[in-house]
Amino acid sequence: MPLPFRGVADFWEDTDVKMNLKLASVAVAALLIGSAANAQEVIGYITKSATNAGWMMINQGAEDAAAAEGVTLVAVGPAFQGDLSSQLEVFENLVAQGAAAIAVAPVDSAGIAPAVNDAMAAGIPVVAVDTGVSGADVTSFVATDNYAVAKVQGAVAATLIEDGQPIIYVTGNQAQSTGQERRNGFVEAFTAARPNSEILEVPTEWNSQEAQEGVEAILNSRQDIAMVANAWDGGTMGAIAALRNLGYGAGDVKLVGFDGASDAIVAMREGWVHANTAQMLYQMGYQGIRAAAAAARGEAVSPRIDTGFFLVTPSTAAVYSAMVGIE
Repeated sequence: MPLPFRGVADFWEDTDVKMNLKLASVAVAALLIGSAANAQEVIGYITKSATNAGWMMINQGAEDAAAAEGVTLVAVGPAFQGDLSSQLEVFENLVAQGAAAIAVAPVDSAGIAPAVNDAMAAGIPVVAVDTGVSGADVTSFVATDNYAVAKVQGAVAATLIEDGQPIIYVTGNQAQSTGQERRNGFVEAFTAARPNSEILEVPTEWNSQEAQEGVEAILNSRQDIAMVANAWDGGTMGAIAALRNLGYGAGDVKLVGFDGASDAIVAMREGWVHANTAQMLYQMGYQGIRAAAAAARGEAVSPRIDTGFFLVTPSTAAVYSAMVGIE
């Protein structure tokens, strides 16, 4: 059973709270940690986004965990989508300023490895959240089992179309383990069930605009697309925008999402989305910071924390919405 959610209902009732997570610049991060160090243990949290619907749920979980653990959370986001250089610089600042632990959602699984190695060598525990690190050991990896859940997504997607009908698959960033695992799991399971269905890929770096433009380009040249499957729900919303721009209505083309983000679930209620393998987004942030705080205290932490998933369909959407506080 998935872990229970804590605090999300209140979070979604107050839209102002969606931007409550402090996103410091690289320069300000050092000031924040310096001023906070005298009061509480400082946990650095290097996130991917403050505005993506799914990441707002993860970030809220991180903030709530910090409050529950009695630690100060210094949360820093990249200057722009996929900005590895700023994540590396933030890591250096957090290590230099003596953070008790660091939680990070890497924008590049291999690129972040040198900074992780430096932090671990300095005795600072590192927890990877959502996306793994390639080429460095971490204290704990807190995330969905992306490959296994993507196989569920592919198998469910296959039941929505006939063998031989072509589909579009919108990828995530293939420089990240998350993007690789979701693509590989989906393609493996879907192809096994629908071996004669062509998969046309739209490559993105977790960018909704890239998803929209790529889906539109294919739909403009192909009239036989039966489904658009997505590696994340930013892609799902980009695909919906593409369909709307081209005059399609809800249900004309099947849509399958991955994340369980609030906007995609609302779109499911409206008939656009037919299945969604929902991550336990809030729990990833919550359990990630809990693990970081425990490691900072010298406590044993599991090296792998699987936060589970929930298969959302039109028949289970109400249960999922109530669970995570989506109105």
